[in-house]
Amino acid sequence: MTDHGHAPAEHDEGEEPGRTTAPMQAFSMGQVTTGFLVLAVGLAVVFGLPLLL
Repeated sequence: MTDHGHAPAEHDEGEEPGRTTAPMQAFSMGQVTTGFLVLAVGLAVVFGLPLLL
């Protein structure tokens, strides 16, 4: 891992974290729609094409 100048144990309780993980971040309805479209195309390719052939 890279050294960012301080050890994780030195984290102040009142300090805001520099990074957050994806489930903690808000997302828009446009991102939800894009996700469902990608899911639908993926499912069509994985299950639809073999059924047609």
